[in-house]
Amino acid sequence: MPTVFIPAQLRELSGGIQSVELDARNVREIVNQLEQRFPGFKDRICTDGNISPSLQVSIDSVMTSRGMIAKVKPHSEVHFIPAIGGG
Repeated sequence: MPTVFIPAQLRELSGGIQSVELDARNVREIVNQLEQRFPGFKDRICTDGNISPSLQVSIDSVMTSRGMIAKVKPHSEVHFIPAIGGG
């Protein structure tokens, strides 16, 4: 099962849990399962049904632009990372 790392700024929703293993095949399934386990999670990371523009998703150390449809493998590591802006 993929391991999903909970960002520090969202750990108040997870009761301090830093990571969870979820039976998921894509980011959408991960988000839905996180919402079931930790109500309010989806509202904090999604905008209009998609990953918020203020976040990036990293799967196995590779940033993905596929958002909710990005696939994960059984042993993937998934991180939600605040996007860095500026210039």
